[in-house]
Amino acid sequence: LMNAAVAQGVEPAQIAQHCDSVSLCFSKGLGAPAGAVLAGRREFIAEAWRMRKLLGGGMRQAGVLAAAALLGLQHAETTLHRDHDNARRFAEGTSGPLGIHVLDLPLCSVNLTAVETNIVMVNIRGAWPSPAELCDHLRAVSEEEVAETGEAVSVLLLPWSARTVRAVWHRDISVHDTELARSKLEFVARKCQE
Repeated sequence: LMNAAVAQGVEPAQIAQHCDSVSLCFSKGLGAPAGAVLAGRREFIAEAWRMRKLLGGGMRQAGVLAAAALLGLQHAETTLHRDHDNARRFAEGTSGPLGIHVLDLPLCSVNLTAVETNIVMVNIRGAWPSPAELCDHLRAVSEEEVAETGEAVSVLLLPWSARTVRAVWHRDISVHDTELARSKLEFVARKCQE
């Protein structure tokens, strides 16, 4: 919800007005250690509250977590814009080293019109490697990589479909980390092609 609101330049309420219920996790993107809120009609919230009690949910001394969530909300626009910019940088290379789109790697491509928030879907071309194999190569660090690049970089992406992997940015990924991830993908693509 927050990523969509920031990307569209609207208040979250403008998006949520079309929903019967809304759940917002404070630890995803907003940087709080834990916590979420649930909003909806009074009857829905009463049933959710009852189910939470039945399942043993609940916390004591939750004020510290609420303070972290509040801080995350207060800085959401700045934080999420930075995440979106890093995702765009990875995809298109808006500054510094070239992005996936500009590199025109034979192994993978990115649909730039689909990069709207902190998520980049990387399309895999050809039969090899599979998304899972590509993710394994991106996660692993080899002596050859260190010797060639001078860096030991492990990138965690998620195999998403039969021909796609998903990359997601969050508050702990810097511009430098983004450039390292892009360089690692270029290195892996080159090695797979060889």
